[in-house]
Amino acid sequence: MSIDFELTRRQRALKYDVREFAREVLRPAAERADAMSDAQAAFVAMKPAFEQAYMMGLATSFLPREYGGGGASNVDMVIATEELCAVDAGFATIILVNGLALLPVVWFGTERQRERWITAATGCPTMDHLGGWVVSERGGTANFDHPHPSAGIQLFAHHDKANSEYVLNGEKHWPCNAGGWDLRGADTNVCIVRTDRTRGGTHALSAVVVDRGTPGLEYEVIDKIGLRTCQNVTMRFDDVRVPEENLFAEGNGDLVVNRAFTWSAPMASAAAVGVARGAYEFALKWAKTYTGGGSSPIIAHQAVGHLLTEIAARIEAGRYMCWKAAHYLDRHDGQGHALAAMNKVYCADLMKDVVVDCMRIVGVNALDRKFGMEKFYREAIVFPLYDAGNLGMQRRKSWGVMADPAFTPDLFADDDPFAFTKSMEGYGVLGGSPADAAPPRFRTT
Repeated sequence: MSIDFELTRRQRALKYDVREFAREVLRPAAERADAMSDAQAAFVAMKPAFEQAYMMGLATSFLPREYGGGGASNVDMVIATEELCAVDAGFATIILVNGLALLPVVWFGTERQRERWITAATGCPTMDHLGGWVVSERGGTANFDHPHPSAGIQLFAHHDKANSEYVLNGEKHWPCNAGGWDLRGADTNVCIVRTDRTRGGTHALSAVVVDRGTPGLEYEVIDKIGLRTCQNVTMRFDDVRVPEENLFAEGNGDLVVNRAFTWSAPMASAAAVGVARGAYEFALKWAKTYTGGGSSPIIAHQAVGHLLTEIAARIEAGRYMCWKAAHYLDRHDGQGHALAAMNKVYCADLMKDVVVDCMRIVGVNALDRKFGMEKFYREAIVFPLYDAGNLGMQRRKSWGVMADPAFTPDLFADDDPFAFTKSMEGYGVLGGSPADAAPPRFRTT
């Protein structure tokens, strides 16, 4: 079988259409928003650009066609993501978090739930539908699969059978999009909750949809240094009641988390590549025009030429790993947990260094805000930390897959399928493999 990296005619058109949108529509909006001191105001300032992206189909392109989405492949999505992030990674995050929130309903929800929430997202008359991915907590998201019930996810969902409801109490910290454009909630907040207080994370977690306008919620916007054009909040739940039919993936919330962050890993990787490419484009142009007080542009200097060559090579390598991971997910129904995690770790860590090298070429002028290099730096340092942090979650996911007896080093090169199972979870949460300690038994009261 031949290996082909050639984009289809449709994919090339997608690339340049999104690039035009990013440069003509997104750039001026993002420049204004990024300079705003108020974090929520910066997010709201992106709403007109989001509405245009919705009209283009970008905000729902990842959803199935049968529910009104674009039916885009994962390869399509990484192509579009790179183009957006070469201009502004925060805006791309708004769109991609719609996927993190809504795709779990596609994968794990019932047909009735898909008809209700996915078609609402694709058929939004105001073209501003937001999905919130509500997972992260202060006490530990990375150890969501810990065997002790007091570790990991602690947003509790008590089943009130008499009223056919679940009652949610607790807090989430860092969910994106969840506050909505007006801090009254996203249209669809998909929350990972603990539905069993007596068991560990591989059996006690579930997913539940909290609709906009549900009473008992409070949102506080987080003021952060990078990706300022997207919204992150602290979200507090005080006796938040949701109907039973809003629950899905009961007892399998751990698999929801792992699959969602597997889908988003090549997107986050492509985002890192996009940011690095934006910095590289600026540094290359600078090197070709800036003389540094000498007689010729600095690209004529060996040190600059060598460093630019390394920068370009690392961006190319990162991009093609994104394409490979996305292609593998397309081929195997999203079951590429280890490869996607490797992709995210590799690109997020490497592209951060690429941006720093671009700043070295520009020199001290890279610190001047008017040139925009400092924004690339602020965005690049986010990638190893967000979207399932490299140190706490993504490496563990690859570790669990690689520890499986059936895993082989040829797996991804041979493009063989390899399903992710609960037996691959729990690595690292106890300071070793899950076999090092049996999950403790707990007495119910």
